[in-house]
Amino acid sequence: MRVLHTADFHAGRNLRGFDRTPEIHEALVEIAGLARSEKADVVLVSGDLFDTVNPSAEAEAAVFDFFLRLRDASIPAVAIAGNHDSAARLHSLAGLLGWVGVQLVAQPTANPLEMLRTVETRQGERLTVGALPFLSERRLVKAADLMGGDVGAWRQKYREGMGFFLRKLAEGFRGDSVNMLMLHATMDGAVPSGSERTLQFDLMNAYTLSPLQLPAGAQYVALGHVHKPQPAGDMPLAHYPGSIIQLDFGEGGEKKQVNLVEVEAGRPARVIPVPLSSGRELRTVKVNLDQVESRLAALTNFPGLVKVVVQAPSGTALPGLKDRVLRQVPGALAVELDALQDDLVLPELRREGLSLAELYERFWQERRGELPDDLRAAFREADEAARGEAEEVVA
Repeated sequence: MRVLHTADFHAGRNLRGFDRTPEIHEALVEIAGLARSEKADVVLVSGDLFDTVNPSAEAEAAVFDFFLRLRDASIPAVAIAGNHDSAARLHSLAGLLGWVGVQLVAQPTANPLEMLRTVETRQGERLTVGALPFLSERRLVKAADLMGGDVGAWRQKYREGMGFFLRKLAEGFRGDSVNMLMLHATMDGAVPSGSERTLQFDLMNAYTLSPLQLPAGAQYVALGHVHKPQPAGDMPLAHYPGSIIQLDFGEGGEKKQVNLVEVEAGRPARVIPVPLSSGRELRTVKVNLDQVESRLAALTNFPGLVKVVVQAPSGTALPGLKDRVLRQVPGALAVELDALQDDLVLPELRREGLSLAELYERFWQERRGELPDDLRAAFREADEAARGEAEEVVA
């Protein structure tokens, strides 16, 4: 059996005002073509089909076109919802998608065995997938626990809750079937992309799963959530295929891929990375102020998207800097100053000397307004616990 595993489409992604959906659509067309040319029997999609809970019509068209192309090639698919998806929205579409051969599991059920999906291949083989969509930490860790427990207790409660679902799903595995698990979660030791959402990832990273929690009966664990392609476990075999294009500048330079998994019932799986070529290359370039024109001249015809970081001495006036950069690099989406900009901004906007908790509060205020007292207390407790653990390691 040949199973093509992909994840993290993020259709509808907008980068600094630039819509990436046409590139994502191009990548999905490429993946559908690979499913056909590589003679995949099934396609697994491990969540984050969309970038927002209310995707644009163009984003929906890109994803649905992908599934229609699989239908035209007579290749069934199993998909789950990720944390960026609206579980309720996708659940409402599950019946319609079923008509084109897509088994979509958008919401966890009280009976985990109801999240099992089976596919019969044209060769008469059976695939059983324990399909666990993204399960919010808040649903597994009650608000009362967040208010009264320490960070170690939160982690443990989350792991216990996820462990329950994983064990129950494994009860549906069969000896005469290829058995796989699919989930959208963070595994211990997973390496994120150098994403612009690093802070969000770090906060979320308190909730992780251990590879030891993955059921031994799974021949392959199809993971989604982390955008950097990587293995996440050997026993059982677990992999993140990563996002399908470089989604932000933190992913610049990463080679994108899907995974082709060759497997048969009762035997170890073999994972073959298949590179993707779609999507514009993202690049971050650092230049000194007096070298803007000379250093950027080589990027005038660069077909990708660029973030330019200009290094300038303290106190330098920089009128027209963005125009200077854009004349050299029309594809520049962002023009930023490096850390020296702290000398150029108002004192109340400086970040030097702020604690992690203070930085988090400022991050929240800039995006959502006043930070609730319970979240402030929870973050400070988590920060103190993390620093305590670090001190114990050092000691």
